[in-house]
Amino acid sequence: MAQLIVGIAAHTVLALAAIWGAAALWFRLPGTPNRRRLAVTGWSLVALVLVMLGAQGFWPASVVLLLLMAALLTWWFRLEPTHDRPWSADVVHLATGEVCGDRLTLHHVRDFDWHTRDEADEHWEERSYDLERLDSVDMIVSSWGRPGVAHVMISFGFEGENFVLFSVEVRRLKGERFSEIGGFFRQYELAIVAADERDAVGLRTKVRGERVSIYRLHMSRRAMRSLLLAYVDEANALVESPRFYNTITANCTTLIFDMARGIGARLPFDYRLLVTDRLPGYAFKVGGLWPGHSLPELEASGRIDERARQVHRAPDFSQRIREGVPGWESLQVGEPEVVAEPRES
Repeated sequence: MAQLIVGIAAHTVLALAAIWGAAALWFRLPGTPNRRRLAVTGWSLVALVLVMLGAQGFWPASVVLLLLMAALLTWWFRLEPTHDRPWSADVVHLATGEVCGDRLTLHHVRDFDWHTRDEADEHWEERSYDLERLDSVDMIVSSWGRPGVAHVMISFGFEGENFVLFSVEVRRLKGERFSEIGGFFRQYELAIVAADERDAVGLRTKVRGERVSIYRLHMSRRAMRSLLLAYVDEANALVESPRFYNTITANCTTLIFDMARGIGARLPFDYRLLVTDRLPGYAFKVGGLWPGHSLPELEASGRIDERARQVHRAPDFSQRIREGVPGWESLQVGEPEVVAEPRES
């Protein structure tokens, strides 16, 4: 009986490995879609025959399948991320920055005027910021109807006048669409984009029709500065050493979590870091959102997509989308703690 259970388990593992191999070929094999279809079909048929023969006790079939998996894994682990691909226009440049004293200079700040999902007037700029004027950090959460899925961006404000938004994104090829499943199979490289809020927020509200909310974070000025410079360091490192995007381990929330821990924030791991549309609840639990309000109040007051659509590309876009958002009625003076005591869920 025990031998039968072990045999079933072993062949189940081989079958699952074969399915993974088919997905890896589909998402990462270079060439035309027809070539990928042919490769996946051939792999699937051979794997199916070998699994069935192995399940019937013909052990050489299992050995052959193991050898094929070994060859596939050799190819898989030799895949390397690169900057040299025909990128989509919105991620053709990665953000970089340099600090001289209290002056931060960012290169390749994106300021597109979007007309459709794929068409925009393209502008890339160099912008400079006075770190002494940094006094706010906002979390912007955008969702598009898929349960549990949202995109998280972080925006830094300088005395309520200038704002720069950082977004961790997939670096898509021209004409390529994002696939959460493809994100598990090294289909995309990772990108850190610095953008004007009228670009990044306007794209998601006006053009894509997504639901967007903004939450002012409760941080000291020292922590704000540390987080901003952590973004700059991460962006610079990414330019030097490209990385693959991963839907779970290297995405818009896990990098923020890693950077926040890197600057000393005492943050526990939580399932809401993976279920990204629940991230505001996690931030509320650890005391990271603006105090004095319940989570439902922050969620209701922070909903900005309709207002953003109305003031799309207005010169004072950033100020107007923040009207009524808790924490923006006046800038707080002083040095609040980075993280308050965790609240109950």
